[in-house]
Amino acid sequence: MSAVVATLQKYPEIAIYLTIAVGFWVGSINMGKFNLGTVTCTLLAGLAIGQLHIAIPGILQSTFFAMFLFSVGYAVGPQFIRALRSDGMPQVVFSVIICLSGLGTAILLGKMLGYNGALTAGLLSGGYTNSTVLGVANDMISQMGMDPAATKAALALMPVAYAVTYPFGTAGSAWILATLAPKLFGIDLAESCREYEKKHGTPGENATTTAYHEFYARAYRLTNPDFFGRSVGEVEHSFNQLVFVRRLRQGNRIVECEKDTILPANAIIAVSSNLETLVDIGARIGDEVSDVEMLDFSTEKLDLVVTNRDYADKTLGSILREVFGKPGRGVFLCKFTRADVAMPLEDHIKIQRGDVLTILGAKADVAKVARLLGYADRPLEKSDMAFMSFGIVIGSLLGAITIHVAGIPLSFGTSVGAIVAGIVCGYMRSIMRTFGRIPGPALWVFNNVGLNGFIAVIGLNAAPGFIGGLQQYGLTLFLAGTVVTMVPLFVGLALGRYVFKFHPGILLGATAGARSTTAALGALQEASRSKVPVLGYTIGYATSRVVMALLTIVLVNVF
Repeated sequence: MSAVVATLQKYPEIAIYLTIAVGFWVGSINMGKFNLGTVTCTLLAGLAIGQLHIAIPGILQSTFFAMFLFSVGYAVGPQFIRALRSDGMPQVVFSVIICLSGLGTAILLGKMLGYNGALTAGLLSGGYTNSTVLGVANDMISQMGMDPAATKAALALMPVAYAVTYPFGTAGSAWILATLAPKLFGIDLAESCREYEKKHGTPGENATTTAYHEFYARAYRLTNPDFFGRSVGEVEHSFNQLVFVRRLRQGNRIVECEKDTILPANAIIAVSSNLETLVDIGARIGDEVSDVEMLDFSTEKLDLVVTNRDYADKTLGSILREVFGKPGRGVFLCKFTRADVAMPLEDHIKIQRGDVLTILGAKADVAKVARLLGYADRPLEKSDMAFMSFGIVIGSLLGAITIHVAGIPLSFGTSVGAIVAGIVCGYMRSIMRTFGRIPGPALWVFNNVGLNGFIAVIGLNAAPGFIGGLQQYGLTLFLAGTVVTMVPLFVGLALGRYVFKFHPGILLGATAGARSTTAALGALQEASRSKVPVLGYTIGYATSRVVMALLTIVLVNVF
């Protein structure tokens, strides 16, 4: 055992990866419907392994955190900036108020309980379930020029507060929003969301807005006399479902069908739709035949990023009718995502620049749709590392600029500079897709390795003072964390219900987003059996990530 300890002390990089490994492993274990999450488990693993007195250079901590903050800004930037410029402004204001209520609650409790800035920052970070607060506060306190021993003692308290308050911050938020809030409002959340979907149009009510995750093609001999001599468009329309007649065999020749193509009697045609529809309509067309050549056409599933200004702010339904129904006939919409969050496929939702439509169809038809709407984001393995690295450099340099006001040095700090750089770079990427590509899997790695690497270093370095801090602050700190969790939630629920008058599903989703708690969003979707809460979550989440980073500066300066 002594050899293992000596090895970890000599090669601290092993301890970092061991901490990350344990954090991800334990964080994936579910206890019923609840788990601690990888961040909390990584922190606890670092605090445990750090009892072996393993010293990690502070520069590693800052490096990991810059990577994390840039990736967060890159992911939420398009949605955040568009919200500032569009009709999402009420939700932005709503989210800012919730963030301010969380900050005010933490500062008030910190002053009442005699906590210092580090302990209060940990309280806010855990109770509000926002790990960005932990990092920004750590970065600022480290750069304040205090006595090294005092700095180390202060920083050791942050992970104590975070570890004690985070579990209720996550589980409590999910329970309050998904279970308690609907009872307080006297509403049936599932029924309320169904009514919202019905009022605003749901997938399936209009055939042109129906989306299928897969489509199939079958060959039939046209034996129904009702279709003899009719055009392809007329035949497709007669089914009142999303059906496309794609090809027609004329002797030894195969013809690609257009809407005005006339179908002769006993012709062999290739029809595409979802499997359920094909089973339903096949008998109306004729006998199914085996014609491999007819069905041998190339298809492509493509992520299409909407960048064309002519289609921004149009509804999903109108785009499907204008583009998918004419130049892109035969193309199916499989998924619609915004800021990496799957959105409901409802025809009333306005499409924004940067939204991603996952489409499926014949390559030629997919290409037509891509040319009209924006950028074909085909999967590539490489990331634009120069774009990312220069973004972090420029943002951090701007954040490091210090301005003296009445003799008091003020600066945003390199951490806030990194997240602002990510926001700008992410937005640039969303409107100019020819550079700055960071694929989703790579962004996930930057985000999770950056955050958990940073948390691992914090845990390892803070471990020696953790036990004493927990003994001194444990129960009081836990109770303070429950207050920091609950106050913003109830402030948000009251404001959204009686001032902003949001729909209940939108309100609960927006509150979950403003609290940056994904667990609550999952609980809401399960309780409502609907994606309506997602409509409120995206703007709230993007706003809280940025605003809480800025408010951390206020917190540290107050103390």
